[in-house]
Amino acid sequence: MLGALPAAAQSVAPPAIDAASVTAALNPETAPGTILIARGNTIVFERTVGNIAPGGDTPHELGQVWRWASVSKQVTATIAMQEVAAGRLDLDAPIIRYLPDSKAPYASRITSRMLMQHVSGLPRMEEGPIGRDDWSTFYSVDLDSPATGRTWCEGPTTREPLSEFFYGDCDFIMMAAVIEATSGKPYAALIDERIAQPLGLNSVGVFPRAEPTVAGFAEGKPESTAFRLENFGGAGALYGTTRDLFAFDRALMTGKLIPDAQRAQMWDGKPEYGFAALGQWSFSSPLKDCGDTPVRIVERRGFIGGVVLRNIILPDLDMVIIMTANRAEAEAAFGEIWQQVGITHDVIRAAVCTTGTPL
Repeated sequence: MLGALPAAAQSVAPPAIDAASVTAALNPETAPGTILIARGNTIVFERTVGNIAPGGDTPHELGQVWRWASVSKQVTATIAMQEVAAGRLDLDAPIIRYLPDSKAPYASRITSRMLMQHVSGLPRMEEGPIGRDDWSTFYSVDLDSPATGRTWCEGPTTREPLSEFFYGDCDFIMMAAVIEATSGKPYAALIDERIAQPLGLNSVGVFPRAEPTVAGFAEGKPESTAFRLENFGGAGALYGTTRDLFAFDRALMTGKLIPDAQRAQMWDGKPEYGFAALGQWSFSSPLKDCGDTPVRIVERRGFIGGVVLRNIILPDLDMVIIMTANRAEAEAAFGEIWQQVGITHDVIRAAVCTTGTPL
């Protein structure tokens, strides 16, 4: 157990969690990494799980810098909603208004809302050339190549906007271009000026990074070197510690980053799209053996190569749960909350169901 953040939060002890059940839900073999659980501003459970390398004896450390992977989309969406609050971005205006030089086939119909809900119809990298270790060449070429980034994402597509939910990184690579246009600043500067500096997040940045982050493993071996993390852009190129991610979550929950109205829009999960909201998923689900009251969950997953991250916000319970792992297999082991199986569900249940109903 580790203690507090702000001193004011220390005066009232948060309700106890079932630490033994949380620990029992973790798996040091399939999902070694770290876990952080907080109520309000207070971290009530934080520890490492397992060893860094398969078969090794070097444990993970708290304070490691992790790739945030697709949790980056949640941060990109937050900056987009800042632009909405400032009156510079209309979520339902076609992106051609902000990117007049866009060559995307449906730029006059695609909106920012469609991008952040993954219903834009833009291409997916799996539809392009595949290179070494089955990685799309989109992620392996130099960042200034036309075979990656916005240029590739604006290429041909057979899907019209709103024709189907179709998850892909191009949506948020294009979203980053939109907020660069509306703000007049590069994406990396927006992360620094809107997120890292105001919240004092010293570990947060955009790849490439001079120092290595936590290395990933897949099937017992070091992950492929066939991808470049900077090529994920606004869809997956952020990095930072779990404590800094928690600070971002708290700022988001408490209105320090965006007003309540914009946060409500961002967290409005649509059943027709599998409860996709804007840059995250938002849904309610009962927990196994925890009564019939559903728990409202805002979930954002990160997964690139052999590194996995789960960022869970429970708004009505004022809680945050963050789990990391450096095994690709952890993606499956974390499971699906709504199916009431897997590490994520079991950790949430242990954290909120001490009394048999959500606290």
